[in-house]
Amino acid sequence: MSSNIIAKASESIVEDLVFEDKVHKSLYSDAEIFEEELKKIFNGTWVWVAHESEVSEVGSFKTAMIGRSPVIVSRDRKKEIHVLLNRCRHRGATVCQGNHGKTRAFTCPYHGWGYALDGSLRALPKPEEYENLMDKADYGLVKLRHESYQGMIFATLNDEIEPLIDFLGGAKKWIDLFMKQGGGYPIKALGEHRFRFPGNWKIQLENTTDAYHFPIVHKSFISSVDDQTAEVFDFLDGEGYVEDLGNGHSVMVMIPELVDLDENLDDAIPERFADFAQALREEGFADDAVRKMVRAVGGGGFNLNLFPNIACSMAFFRNLVPVSVNETEIHHVALGGEGAPEIFNQTRMRLHEHFQGPMGFGTPDDGEAWERVQAGSMAGTDGWIMVNRGMSRLSTSVDGNVKGAVCSETGMRAAYRQYKKQMAVDIPVKEQADAHSK
Repeated sequence: MSSNIIAKASESIVEDLVFEDKVHKSLYSDAEIFEEELKKIFNGTWVWVAHESEVSEVGSFKTAMIGRSPVIVSRDRKKEIHVLLNRCRHRGATVCQGNHGKTRAFTCPYHGWGYALDGSLRALPKPEEYENLMDKADYGLVKLRHESYQGMIFATLNDEIEPLIDFLGGAKKWIDLFMKQGGGYPIKALGEHRFRFPGNWKIQLENTTDAYHFPIVHKSFISSVDDQTAEVFDFLDGEGYVEDLGNGHSVMVMIPELVDLDENLDDAIPERFADFAQALREEGFADDAVRKMVRAVGGGGFNLNLFPNIACSMAFFRNLVPVSVNETEIHHVALGGEGAPEIFNQTRMRLHEHFQGPMGFGTPDDGEAWERVQAGSMAGTDGWIMVNRGMSRLSTSVDGNVKGAVCSETGMRAAYRQYKKQMAVDIPVKEQADAHSK
C-alpha cells in the first residue's frame, strides 16, 4: 500500500480504497480500517442476532455479538423478546456465558447482582449500602432496539436508524421465499456449529453470492453425490442470476426451479428422494403433504446475503462475527420444520451435515479458500481485489434491480457499495453510549 493511499485511508478510511470494479487488499488486513468497520457498520446498522425459534420458550436465551458487543437475546415470562447488552451495570462483568439455554434470571458472577429475563435489576447483595444512592429501576441491563421480520431478529446500537422493514427493502421478498422450506411447517433452528478461520469477515461476505468458485472449491462435494444431484449443482451455465436488492443485500439464484417451494408440486419426485417420500407415505401423510415436504427438504435454490452479517443460504443460516482484522467466527444454523415429522428434520440435518456440517465437504473447502485469500492479501505493498466480473453484461430484473449472470460479482459490488456508504457516515461512539445509558 503506497504512502499516499495510507494517508488518504487515515483521512477518509476507504474513500480511495473502494471502487465499483475493485477494492484494495488493505480492506482485509488494515487494523485501523477494521476498527472503523466495527464502529460505523456493526455499531451503526441492523445486525442479525437470532431466529425466534432459538428462544421459543419462556426463560430461553441465546448469546450473540454485535461487533465486539456481547448481547443476550431472551424471552421473558410474558413471552416477549428482549435484546440486552451482556454487561452488569455494577462493574461490567458479563452476566450470561452459555451460547444458549434456559434460565430464570441472569446473575453476575462477580458481585451477585441479579437481573430478570427482561433485563430489569431485581436483587443485589447488601442493598442497604446503596440507600439514597441509586434507584434499581435505573440500573437494569441496557436494552437495545430490536425488530423482527419472518422470525429473524435484528438489533442495533443506533437508535436513529431506519425501521428494519425499510432496511431490508427488496430482500423481504426473498426472506418470504426462504421461509417456505419448512415443508408446510414453520421454520425451526435445529442446532448450530461454530468455527473460526484466520481471515477477514468480508472474505466470507463475498463468498455467499460467488458461484464462480463452486465447481472448483467444491469439487470434492460434487464427486460425493449421485449423478442426479451433481446435475442439480451444475448451474454456472444455467438460467440462474445474481440480483442487487439494495442496501448491500443481494441474492444468487442457482436453481431457478427451486426458488418458490410452493410451486411445481405436481412434478415427478426426484429419484434421490424416493425413499424419503415412501417413508412419509408409510407414516400416513397424504400425497399433497408428501410432495410439499419432498420439495422443501433440500432447501431453496438460492443464497440470500443480508448485509452485513447473515446469509439465508439454500437450507441454513450462516452468521459471520468479526473477531479481528484477520479472524472471523462463523455460525452455521441448521434449519427444519417446527412440528414436522421426525424424518423430515432428520433428512434435512443429514443433508446439512454432508455439505456444511463440521465434518462435511463444504465447510473445510471454503475455509481453506478464505484462509488463502487472507494470506495472499499480505503479499506485496500494493494490490487490488477484482469485483468486475459481469459488469458489461448487466440487465434489469422483474423488480427493477440490477441483475447479472449467476457467476457475476453483482452481489459483491452491492455489498461494497453499501459498505462504502456506511463507512462515510460519522457515528460517534460517545453518542451511541449515551443513547443507551439509561
